[in-house]
Amino acid sequence: MERRKLSGGRLVGAAYDAMEQRLEIEFAGGEVKAYKEVPAEVWRRLVAAPNPAVFYTDRIEEEYATRSEEHTSELQSRFGISYAVFCLKKK
Repeated sequence: MERRKLSGGRLVGAAYDAMEQRLEIEFAGGEVKAYKEVPAEVWRRLVAAPNPAVFYTDRIEEEYATRSEEHTSELQSRFGISYAVFCLKKK
């Protein structure tokens, strides 16, 4: 899984797994949201965006389903946070 730090706005990091088309977004408050079925092009555009937070709000937040579990150790270790909060969202 490729991981990048993000700056500006409420986002501090993101990770992408091309095989699973899974995008994980880390927020300034420590929350992590995992989005499924996200094309690689969306990942490339997110990390290249002048303001990733605006790109996230406009192109990702409402377009892709999220998966959430509390206290996921994989995400905790990947993002170095004490807890992860997720939600299940369907269109």
